[in-house]
Parts: sequence; structure tokens; C-alpha cells
Amino acid sequence: MIERLEAIEKRYLELQEELMKPEVFQDIQKATQLNKEQSSLKEAYEAYQEYKKVIEDEKDAKTMMKDPELGEFAKEEYASLEAKRQELESNFEILLLPKDPNDGKDVIVEIRGAAGGDEANIFAGDLYRMYCYYAESQGWKVEEINAEEGVAGGYSQVEFRVKGDNVYSKLKYESGSHRVQRVPETESQGRIQTSTATVLVMPEVEDVDIEIKESDLRIDVYCASGHGGQGVNTTPSAVRITHLPTNTVVTCQNQRSQIQNKAEAMQVLKARLYEAELERQEQELGSERRSKIGTGDRSEKIRTYNYPQNRVTDHRIGYSTMQLQKVMDGDLEDIIEALITEDQARKLRGE
Repeated sequence: MIERLEAIEKRYLELQEELMKPEVFQDIQKATQLNKEQSSLKEAYEAYQEYKKVIEDEKDAKTMMKDPELGEFAKEEYASLEAKRQELESNFEILLLPKDPNDGKDVIVEIRGAAGGDEANIFAGDLYRMYCYYAESQGWKVEEINAEEGVAGGYSQVEFRVKGDNVYSKLKYESGSHRVQRVPETESQGRIQTSTATVLVMPEVEDVDIEIKESDLRIDVYCASGHGGQGVNTTPSAVRITHLPTNTVVTCQNQRSQIQNKAEAMQVLKARLYEAELERQEQELGSERRSKIGTGDRSEKIRTYNYPQNRVTDHRIGYSTMQLQKVMDGDLEDIIEALITEDQARKLRGE
């Protein structure tokens, strides 16, 4: 463990020196890359510095215990430092777990209304609002990419980008099928209905992560439409891209120009193909993907939002809270922290 911490310390200090060089400072892309790497090491580096100080303080307290006047005080100090050292050593087990290489990335999120007709689309809109509020609480930025509104409200499909610090590390647990139980706005008899919406969280992909050949693409342009299919643009600015080898289709119509919509659609396409490749690789590894808390499988029911009982339940870890409205208003931190804690515990158990 100490050897690994020393290696992290060495690399952190190397990066610090690199970032001070004028040629690196002028190269924005390289500086950003190095800053990200240093940021990923910072928590472990700082914890190791604290650990080394505690070790030194323990030695000093042990020496002071021999002093007749300071002996009792030194014993108390030593006991406190020993407890602190043990706590730090326990935390190192978590800090040194293998990192998901995508944790520091921004994400593209896709939400679709699924089973339940109009109510499913309304619920998809509620989830979109929930994630927007959560992103705001984290200091992240949300950019809508594409939205197809439902006739009765909400969205049949909405795609958006979330940018900020370590976005994927938290939102990656949200992929799957979300279920709502409530009396829909469209229900005149007051009956409770169960509807679902699916969420897919994809790490945003840089050009170096995945390569797409122009010859593999079919690009169609058309006029953007508004609510209910009403035309809102007389020029063909909306873009539909089909990746022919995988038959993956992406559309974007939210930007003002065809060029902007094409650029946004390409980003979504890259993210989808990258996610599909990750899934393929993990399936080849057998049970690894199944053992994860979030597999990203749309059919996996991960959470239920029960309005009559004011309860939200995450089925993967058996976590429930009776604060449904707070959750829908973006207070997701307790749920996500519980998911992270369980994920870490499973990794420590070697699952």
C-alpha cells in the first residue's frame, strides 16, 4: 500500500513540475490533460501527506511520553493519533481501488418515455427536471441537445449534456428503467398507474476515444419541428445521422444551424457507439458487468418513485427514502452516495 502511495506522490509532483513549464502552459490541450490526471491523484496525494504527518507526530508523542510532566498528555495525544492513523489506513483501501477511466468525463444523458403512453412521457419530463436541479446543486452545466415533446407534456425523448467536475462518477448509476406509481394527470377515474421511463448515461467521447468513418454515415437534413409536429423552421437545419454498420440513428434539431446540429449529433453518436463498445467488452469478461450496480441495461428496473406512499426505492441496494418530493426537486445526493458506498464495498470484497 505504501509503495502505491509513494508512486502516486511521485507522479503528482512530476505533474506539478510539468504544468509549470511554459511550453505546457501554452498548449491548452496538453495542460487540460495533465490537470485532469493531477486532479484524479489529488485526494490520494493529500491523504498520504496527512498520513506521513500523523506518523511523525506519533513518534514525537512517543518520545514525550517519557517526560514526567508531559507523559499523561502525550499518552492521550498518542491514542488520538493512533486512531487517526488507522482511519486513514482504512480510507486508503478505498482511495486505491481501480478508478473508472470515465469518471472525470462530462456525460450525455438520454431519457425516453417507455411503458405508459402519455404518462410515461410526462414522467420522462419529470426526470429531466430532476437531473437539471441536481446538476445545478452540484455546480454543473446542462445543455439540451435534442428534445421530442410529448402530446400531453413531458418528452417522448430528450437528450442533454451535463458538464462539470467528475459528472460521470455520480450520474453513471442512473442508467436503467425508472418506474413511477401515481395517479396520472390524464386519469379521470383517480386510478393509480405504473409507468416507466428509461435513462441512459454515456461518458462524452473525445476524438481519440473512437473513430467513425465518413463512409459509414448517412446524413439527412430536414426542417425542425415543434410541439405536436408543427414546423418551426422553414429551412432544413435539423440533422439525422445514421451509422450504417450498427444502424444507430441520432437526430438533433435544437441548434440554430445545420452545422451546429450536425456537430451535436456527432457527439451523441460517438457517445452511443462508445457505450456499445464498453458493453461488448464487459460482456466478454463474463460476470463483471452483471456484478456492477449500474449496467446501463435499459430493461433493468433500478428505481421506483411511489407517489401515494411518498417513497423512492432503489432496488439495486434496497435503499428507500420517504422524501419523494425532495428527490424530484433534485436532492439525489443521499441516494447517489449510498450507491457509491455499496459499489466500493463490493469492489473491496472482490466482487
